[in-house]
Amino acid sequence: MSPGGSRAALPCLPFPSFTSSFFHLEMGETSRAAAPGLSSSPSPPPPSPRSARSLSPPLGKGTRDITGHLTFPLLSVTLLVSFGSSMLYGYNLAVVNSPAEVLSSLAFPFLPAHLVPVCVSALQHIKAFYNATWFQRYGQGLGPAPLTLLYALTVSIFALGGLGGSLLVGVLVERYGRNGALSRSALLVLLAGGFMGFSREVASPEMVIIGRSITGIHSGICLSVVPLYLGEIAPKNLRGFLGLMPSIFICLGVFSAQVLGLPELLGKDRFWPLFLSVVVVPASLQLLLLHCFPESPRYLLIERNDVCGATKALQRFLGSPEVQDVIEEMQEEQRSLSSMEMASVWQLLRERSLRWQTLSVAVLNAGMQLSGIDAIWFYTNTIFENAGIPVSQIPYTTMGTGAIEVVAGLIGCFTIERVGRRPLIITGFCAMGVCSAGITISLLLQAALPWMRYVSVACVVGIIAGFCMGPAGVPFLMTAELFMQSHRPAAYIVGGSLNWLCNFTVGFIFPFLQMSAGAFCYLVFCGVCLLVALYVYLIIPETKNKTFMEISHIFATRRSVLSVPAQLIGMRKLDGYGTLESSSLEGSGSSLP
Repeated sequence: MSPGGSRAALPCLPFPSFTSSFFHLEMGETSRAAAPGLSSSPSPPPPSPRSARSLSPPLGKGTRDITGHLTFPLLSVTLLVSFGSSMLYGYNLAVVNSPAEVLSSLAFPFLPAHLVPVCVSALQHIKAFYNATWFQRYGQGLGPAPLTLLYALTVSIFALGGLGGSLLVGVLVERYGRNGALSRSALLVLLAGGFMGFSREVASPEMVIIGRSITGIHSGICLSVVPLYLGEIAPKNLRGFLGLMPSIFICLGVFSAQVLGLPELLGKDRFWPLFLSVVVVPASLQLLLLHCFPESPRYLLIERNDVCGATKALQRFLGSPEVQDVIEEMQEEQRSLSSMEMASVWQLLRERSLRWQTLSVAVLNAGMQLSGIDAIWFYTNTIFENAGIPVSQIPYTTMGTGAIEVVAGLIGCFTIERVGRRPLIITGFCAMGVCSAGITISLLLQAALPWMRYVSVACVVGIIAGFCMGPAGVPFLMTAELFMQSHRPAAYIVGGSLNWLCNFTVGFIFPFLQMSAGAFCYLVFCGVCLLVALYVYLIIPETKNKTFMEISHIFATRRSVLSVPAQLIGMRKLDGYGTLESSSLEGSGSSLP
């Protein structure tokens, strides 16, 4: 359906906020005046869908301050969807490799001995269940190779389900809205928890695999819809703070799986079905409470043309009846998109006026997985063992790295509105690149210099901290910020699909890369990290404290600069990052391509 229109809406009475301002966070600055000389007609002619001007309309006169403060409803819904959706992604990533018991290399006959994970819990118990069930059915157990293949399918089916879920995002958010898509996706977790929780009772390994695939579909949906929802309900000066909250809960999910997987808790054989199915608790809480919060105001107004519903939602989220400035900003975007349908992935990829935004989303999401963070987690236990840490203590040391993830995520969350998106993501990727090179050097020299093994431990910690501080969450946030309403769902499909594909690719090729390149394999990840950091520095502008319209106008300005000599338009830097101020095109007379 059309994302906008000029139909008149019935007047809406002010909606009283039952929960006023919870506390006040002063983050960012007021919005910048942009192109005051440009006209702002109340009913402009319908723009061409392929025109850059239609996607980046000029801003209206004067400075419009639509910043907000953190209210109880904003904070509550952020914590709820982060706990009920994002945390499950981290938990399901770590639950099948949570540290508890020591295995020998016989469990991994296809890997060299120095690559065998030394501490795993659910892995051993699930493989024993598969073998016992096979023996009951056919009178003989599984051999090492078929057993390993069956368990590998259990692990990898999560990523394949995630890829499938990411492809459903566009349909779900258009039909049910952001809030509705998250509520309905919680039902998938309840179904998956039932499959995995009762799999041992009915002696069915197939139920474990089906449950893992369903949790993957859920994670694929929520990994895109949660930042989309939060990005649309948050005021521009809180968008970074709220947008990074899900990444903290992803780290908490990993940490929770590490803690619950200890032998003192659920790391015993009789508890592994409960260990896998405990995800139903957060999902049930989200299912019960999420309907108490409004739908995204931008979705209601721009896509559903429900001005009254959008006004009530804004008043509830912002804790104030004065939301007219925000409504006007949304209506301005609605008018610019009045002749456009919601874009498909194919239309997004063919849209030349959005090529830089699309390429940026692809680079950020692919770089997040190709940075080698999954490979680092795979090799962490071996590095700790080489550093002299007793094998029995490695599970608890690994828990320490999980705690470092959470702390680094908190640092990024509470600094993003002060330092901006670019510094966090550039610093994070550069730190990961330097530490990846440090791991290679330490592994090559630790035979001659025993103290180098401690350098490798420090590099592992540095990679984990650098990743969680910026690259873990900023790409999802910037996917929402770089696109207008009509192209945002398609952008999340592109970014989410690349994320899951690269996740699967790294997990599949890393053992072979390590066998062929040895310690030098980490130089590949070093190169990827540094290239992504360079791309962000040269191409992506700072989006802190800017509206979606202002961000779109910055990209339109950049496209104009690429086709017009710089001396004709008076190029000026903005915030020292090399992007143009909107006013730099004033009086140039150049039309946007």
